[in-house]
Amino acid sequence: MRFEGRSIIVTGAGSGIGRAAAIQFAGEGGQVLCADKTDGAEATVAAIRDFGGIAEALQMDAGLEADVERAVALAVERFGGLDVMFANAGISGGVANIFDTPVELIAEVLRVNLIGPFLAIKHAAPRIAEQAAKNGKGGAIVLTASVAGIRSGAGSPAYSASKAGVINLAKTAAQQLSGSNVRVNAICPGLTETGMTKPTFDYAREAGKMDRVGRLNPLRRGAQPDELAKVALFLASDDASYVNGQAIAVDGGLSSSHPVTKQEYGRTAV
Repeated sequence: MRFEGRSIIVTGAGSGIGRAAAIQFAGEGGQVLCADKTDGAEATVAAIRDFGGIAEALQMDAGLEADVERAVALAVERFGGLDVMFANAGISGGVANIFDTPVELIAEVLRVNLIGPFLAIKHAAPRIAEQAAKNGKGGAIVLTASVAGIRSGAGSPAYSASKAGVINLAKTAAQQLSGSNVRVNAICPGLTETGMTKPTFDYAREAGKMDRVGRLNPLRRGAQPDELAKVALFLASDDASYVNGQAIAVDGGLSSSHPVTKQEYGRTAV
């Protein structure tokens, strides 16, 4: 019960990694504000309340400052403070070519994927610092970045640029929160079965090609949201009390290598 009595906000809690994390936070005693642009947050809250957990739903846009302020204020009001912010909401921006990407699209992707985490830090960190000073325990902010933010080849130009910004934002915020007892880290998911990637996984299942999903990483598979959520919970917990300003790749080993000739067990692949 690592989060017993702690107040937590999860954005993008209506599906995927956000839903999995919200349920896990609540399962470990956390009081969770489940925020999402869709009404999926209500279903997440229902799932949490089914096992006796504590959760509230909020429909919001993670890239709008007024909505982020409202979420922080609601968590403080309902749960008596704020201990953890998991800024997870994001969109794909799926145009593959820089030269075909409209300015309006990249602006929207940056608004949600990068300005959203910036706003989460700006408005949540002071409340988390207050809570840390009050109870003598550290607080945490976790951001969802991506392996696409580490190097090219894992996402669209707009998405990749936004997630590279999130990685640097985590490092910068960790430094600027020095002495506050608030840690800031990012997770960098590889291919994970979420609402964003559902068409890829659905097609692979229908075509009998699931063996090709995630084949470029050493584990030769995609991830499930629960696997990413567990890493986010670790970073938010006191178990990670000395982990700060880091971007943790959770990608089956994809980002551990540059492209090379693949080595197969017992033979060299061409």
